Amino acid sequence: IPVMHGRTDPVVLLHGFDSSVLEWRYMYPLLEEAGVDAWAIDILGWGFSGLESRPSCDVASKRNHLYQVSKLVLIDASVYAEGTGEMSKLPRAFAYAGVALLKSVPLRYYVINLAFKNLSFDVSVDWMKIGRLHCLYPWWEDATVNFMMNGGYNVIPLIKQVKQQTLIIWGEDDQIIRYKLAFRLHGELQDATLRTIPECGHLPHVERPRSVADLIIQFAQEASVQFSAV
Repeated sequence: IPVMHGRTDPVVLLHGFDSSVLEWRYMYPLLEEAGVDAWAIDILGWGFSGLESRPSCDVASKRNHLYQVSKLVLIDASVYAEGTGEMSKLPRAFAYAGVALLKSVPLRYYVINLAFKNLSFDVSVDWMKIGRLHCLYPWWEDATVNFMMNGGYNVIPLIKQVKQQTLIIWGEDDQIIRYKLAFRLHGELQDATLRTIPECGHLPHVERPRSVADLIIQFAQEASVQFSAV
C-alpha cells in the first residue's frame, strides 16, 4: 500500500474474523470526508493466506513484514482467544457440520442481536444478510474447516511485544467479548489508550461510526504515520 501525502498517512482497515469489509461501510466515508487516506482490505478475498490473514497484533509485533505499522487501533478485539481448542480434534465431517451451522440464517440472526446493543427487526435482518455474505464464497467452508482443524490463532504471547502506540476502542455493552478484557488489554500493552463507547455493543464502528471515526481521526492526526485499525 503506497504512502499517501494527505493530512495523514494511510489508515488500513482490517475487519474481524468471520466478517467482511462491509463492516466498514458506515465509518469509511467519514474518514475520507476528514481527509484521512483510508484503505479497507477484504482479507477474505485473499483466501485466508499470507499477511492479510494475520491478526493485527501479530503484524504489529513483527518488524520484517511488508506492512510497517507505526500505530495500531484495536476495536473490541478478540486477542485473548486461545485458538480453536478442542474443535481442532473434531472429525472433519463434524467440523463441516459445524461450519454449515455457522452460516445458517437462524444462528446469524442470533449473533447479530448479540453483537449490537439495540436493533430494530428490519435492521437486524439487514445486518444478518450482510453478516453472512462472506460465507457464500465457494471456498469459505473449506478454509474455515482448515482454520479450525489447524488450531486457529493465538496472539496472547505477542501482546506484550507490541511497542506501537495503540488506541483501544470498546463498546461498553459488548456481549461477545467481555468488557473487562479491554482493561486487561490496556494494562498489558506497552503504550495504549483506552476509549469506551457507552450504549454500544461489539461493533462500535457500525453502531457509533461517528464516535469511532472521530477517535481514529484524532489519533491519526497526532502525528502523520501509517497505522492499522481492526
